[in-house]
Amino acid sequence: MKSDPGSNEKQGKDEATDPAADQTEQPRWPSEPNAKGRERMKAGPGGQEPATRAARSQGSGAPRVPGRPAAQLDGDVILREGISCSGDSGGLTLTSSRLDTKSPRLSQQGTVAPAPCWALLLLSLLRTVAPAPCWALVLLSLLRTVVPAPCWALLLLSLLRTVAPAPCWALVQAKKAEPLPPATSRSIPAFYFPRGRPKDTVNVDAIITSIERTFAQFPHERATLEDMGRVAKACGCPLYWKGPLFYGAGGERTGSVSVHKFVAMWRKVLQNCHDDAAKFVHLLMSPGCNYLVQEDFVPFLQDVVNTHPGLSFLKEASEFHSRYITTVIQRIFYTVNRSWTGRITCTELRRSTFLQNVALLEEEADINQLTEYFSYEHFYVIYCKFWELDTDHDLLIDAQDLARHNDHAISAKMIDRIFSGAVTRGRKVQKEGKISYADFVWFLISEEDKKTPTSIEYWFRCMDLDGDGALSMFELEYFYEEQCRRLDSMAIEALPFEDCLCQMLDLVKPQSEGKITLRDLKRCRLADVFFDTFFNVEKYLDREQKEQASLLRESESEGPELSDWERYAAEEYDVLVAEEAAGEPWDDGYEEELSPVDQKLSALRSPLTQRPFFEVPTPLGDVDLFEFACGDEDLRPL
Repeated sequence: MKSDPGSNEKQGKDEATDPAADQTEQPRWPSEPNAKGRERMKAGPGGQEPATRAARSQGSGAPRVPGRPAAQLDGDVILREGISCSGDSGGLTLTSSRLDTKSPRLSQQGTVAPAPCWALLLLSLLRTVAPAPCWALVLLSLLRTVVPAPCWALLLLSLLRTVAPAPCWALVQAKKAEPLPPATSRSIPAFYFPRGRPKDTVNVDAIITSIERTFAQFPHERATLEDMGRVAKACGCPLYWKGPLFYGAGGERTGSVSVHKFVAMWRKVLQNCHDDAAKFVHLLMSPGCNYLVQEDFVPFLQDVVNTHPGLSFLKEASEFHSRYITTVIQRIFYTVNRSWTGRITCTELRRSTFLQNVALLEEEADINQLTEYFSYEHFYVIYCKFWELDTDHDLLIDAQDLARHNDHAISAKMIDRIFSGAVTRGRKVQKEGKISYADFVWFLISEEDKKTPTSIEYWFRCMDLDGDGALSMFELEYFYEEQCRRLDSMAIEALPFEDCLCQMLDLVKPQSEGKITLRDLKRCRLADVFFDTFFNVEKYLDREQKEQASLLRESESEGPELSDWERYAAEEYDVLVAEEAAGEPWDDGYEEELSPVDQKLSALRSPLTQRPFFEVPTPLGDVDLFEFACGDEDLRPL
């Protein structure tokens, strides 16, 4: 195609006569991209090749420092190293100390763009054809593409301040962290009440008035321990709270409590403790503690022994007071202290039935009806079983003594585990391979009733040799080997371990393959069968022979079902009573000087309380089992 020479000449004349052609090209705002700029916009911020970016940096004279954050000083924004940006509603200014003076794009200092007219035009267009959220997003995307972040942010802010009212553009600014108003924090109701949920219906003044009226009936308005029963009723507490109330007010120091001291103490209790569990713990706990240890129960139980009509026969046998109190304390911690810490908290006491049993002490004259903690019959059975094993009368038994329990029914490996410290809870009495009467209480209850949570935990700890919280097949085989040897010695064919293991896995149905956890045993409800299979050969054989008959008898029985421990204690107590009635007193193994206490102590008692009492050896008569840790060398000579 031929070109028109006339048109070329005319074009050359126009360029020669155009004055703007001789002038230096005016710097253009980056939002007016040339062809290369449009390609860069399409590629995105990271779409340009490193070589191209380096070339542009060298051409502009302003190399970009990678990773250098933008900073703001007095309203100016550092765009690049040596370049600052400042803006207001009148325009945007770039200042550089390191720009190439030969660059046709930027001058050393000048206004790049007056008022953002092009942005206003775009804004007007977008507002005409699109809703606000849409055009705002388009504008934001455009600015982020062609303008560095600090610059477009200032431009957008300036634009919004120009075309939008104050509430609108203020929303774009970064919100400051404002504290929550007090009303918001109070809107969440309290849900944790370690001392009980407060009650709005408690009239403290009325209770205090009733207490003052009761104290007015005593001489000098001072109450002794015998008078505290009426004070307990005035406080709205069960009768046998009188001991804790008396000692909580400091009555043990002077033998009596003044009305002012008691009122001050009880007012503090009412203000800080809002249920019976918190009040009971507050009255018995040591200063600075929020829990109860075994020694804290001694004054309370001593008052029960002294004043309960069902224990009146013990007044003349004071040497048995500490034995009975020790038994009750161990039963309390066995049942209530589910954490095995040796410390009873308000939460544990609240979840138990102990306070209900304390209230029943007032209503039930027969102490043996309170089988969960206070039964004297249960104490009698436990105490007799202990003295059958304690042949040397040092109030301690070793592994050989314990192995004789129930005619050597428990395997030697399990006896060793009991003396290893796995279930002694850190008591001081375990030394030189011996356990005390307090430890024997835990052992006997756990042995005779393996269905309770505490007994399951007791035997699980013994069988868990490595302490990993699970019974492996190796640990089960370790205990079953001795069972097989004992059955062979009795000419009884034992099941192979593989067959026995299959039976136990079908019985327990563990959640994890290859191991049995404590949770599995508690869930299966046949933990007694599981444990007897591995370390109690007598109960294992008895269960195999009498299981069907016992199930039939239990299904035909009427009335409340007895626990295994209650059934065992009742049977053993009947045996002891029968031996006494037949004129065959229980053989305690003591020498002749240890004769039974005079029979007139039980002549006026009911048949349930007619039982033999035995004097303990003279050197040990005053030994307190609560902190018994002395050896033979510590005893007084005879």
